Amino acid sequence: MAKVLCVLYDDPVDGYPTTYARDDLPRIERYPSGQTLPTPSAVDFTPGHLLGSVSGELGLRKFLESQGHTLVVTSDKDTADSTFDRELVDADVVISQPFWPAYLTAERMAKAKNLKLAITAGIGSDHVDLDAAIQHGVTVAEVTYCNSISVAEHVVMMILSLVRNYLPSHKWVLDGGWNIADCVARSYDVEGMHVGTVASGRIGLAVLRRLAPFDVHLHYTDRHRLPEEVERELNVTFHPSAADMVPFCDVVTINAPLHPETEGLFDDEMLASMKRGAYLINTARARIADRDAVVRALESGQLAGYAGDVWFPQPAPADHPWRTMPHHGMTPHISGSSLSAQARYAAGTREILEAWFAGTPIRDEYLIVDRGKLAGTGAHSYSVTR
Repeated sequence: MAKVLCVLYDDPVDGYPTTYARDDLPRIERYPSGQTLPTPSAVDFTPGHLLGSVSGELGLRKFLESQGHTLVVTSDKDTADSTFDRELVDADVVISQPFWPAYLTAERMAKAKNLKLAITAGIGSDHVDLDAAIQHGVTVAEVTYCNSISVAEHVVMMILSLVRNYLPSHKWVLDGGWNIADCVARSYDVEGMHVGTVASGRIGLAVLRRLAPFDVHLHYTDRHRLPEEVERELNVTFHPSAADMVPFCDVVTINAPLHPETEGLFDDEMLASMKRGAYLINTARARIADRDAVVRALESGQLAGYAGDVWFPQPAPADHPWRTMPHHGMTPHISGSSLSAQARYAAGTREILEAWFAGTPIRDEYLIVDRGKLAGTGAHSYSVTR
């Protein structure tokens, strides 16, 4: 029997919900690529309920305990002698979310002698040291596509919020004001702007498709070029690198995985090459942008706004400069953890576990590391450093 260690974020401050704003979720059977949604044998949760917090347990307890497995759920992952560190020593499976990542470092992996499987309940497994996973023979899997559209919607929301100066305008209402001039002094139309995405995978392409009806000029860069018919359909311009693309753009959105080629990509030099007054959106990973360079660019006016929901570390400390820098639209890491997305990534986590315990293959698109090497989606998205 296996010990499954699940690291989830804390419950709401006023307690786990007893009621919800909506009674159901729209029925979706396939993603835009044609890939089917997760297909576990069953689920022990109500879609639309809060599953990603400690009390939600990803709906896994009944399933695991009915088969004799042990489930340990905690949010304590970063403190000295954390519950995560104590329980990891003899855990067979670790489940974590990108929004509240349990950083599975090489040092932690070396102490986890029983560890065989690390699951990301969501997408993006850079909180796992993939080189160490390869070395120790640990399989790494994630629920590919489960929240890609959720993130793409968040990107579009953030672009509109920054360009239209929505958040400061809303604050005037909360504060009892009616200060129209203050609200519109930094408000523009998105129509006619040049918008570019760094990476055009599932999220980046979904962003392009959602922005096309706004009559903007679309640009992208990626290691893998889109098919010609897609470029024609969206009237999108390809650039060989981010450095080539960003000088043309009024808005740049980062939708790339974190790996050695993207870490620190948006530094002082890259930001200086952008149009003065451009907007930068980052829902990918915080370390793709240089933390202090972003602050400097906002303070100087080189950037008109920065929005994202990824930080480093996560959760961000109270004194993190992105909390107080000017003209930002930051959120906690929530873009991929809507209640709609949670139903999909909880079901996908169970599907992976069912396959693992049954000794049957995990879906190739879910695999990041398998049999000592990058596999599936991992081979497409990541690179090893050793």
